[in-house]
Amino acid sequence: MGQGKLYIVPTPVGNLQDITFRAIEVLKGADIILAEDTRTTSVLLQHYGIKGRLLSHHKFNEHQNVELIRERILSGADVALVSDAGTPGISDPGFLLARECAARGIEVQTLPGATACIPAIVSSGLPCDRFCFEGFLPQKKGRQTRLEALKDEARTMIFYESPYRLAATLEQFRQVFGPDRECCVSREISKLHETHHRGNLNDLTEYFNEHEAKGEIVIILAGTPKQKRGEHTNKYKKEQE
Repeated sequence: MGQGKLYIVPTPVGNLQDITFRAIEVLKGADIILAEDTRTTSVLLQHYGIKGRLLSHHKFNEHQNVELIRERILSGADVALVSDAGTPGISDPGFLLARECAARGIEVQTLPGATACIPAIVSSGLPCDRFCFEGFLPQKKGRQTRLEALKDEARTMIFYESPYRLAATLEQFRQVFGPDRECCVSREISKLHETHHRGNLNDLTEYFNEHEAKGEIVIILAGTPKQKRGEHTNKYKKEQE
């Protein structure tokens, strides 16, 4: 028996119908399905009548699991990796396993499919021809430094955020990027109560200070206008002198 393959399989971020026929076929044929949360994945598998061997694979055990999984694949097992929602490796576990398998010459196939950031940026009305994905910012150490580094970023920026930290994050954005910077807060992509709140940082900060956010959040932030690039850096330098 030859070696197996590692399949990276995107799963729906909201509507259970947002999964490809190929993804269902791969999950049905996999010898092992690695899941971020086996309870969450079980709901999806039951919905599509998929019976597979589920193993837990998340950020707390992925380092311990990698060698064992890699050896199983080398022994002939086809392994499918899924996260709770979206594409594994994008702000979810997956990078480490994909890197280690690739380093050992194991074929890694990543299926195209659902992710929250692309629908959010396209629906935002902000430029989406060039953008940068920032994912979750550091919660404490390094957060301010990272934001300072993005002050002159010309591309549209994509951030993920917890609903519990949304109001505070928007306030921080307002202070760093200015109250007039255009922004869109997308909530519950692909779910029944999907919403997109568009405006400048001043308006959105005030709105979410008064309205509690719920569900999965994607923040789309406009890049720095060409005529303003360098202003933040020069101002920062003067403040340090």
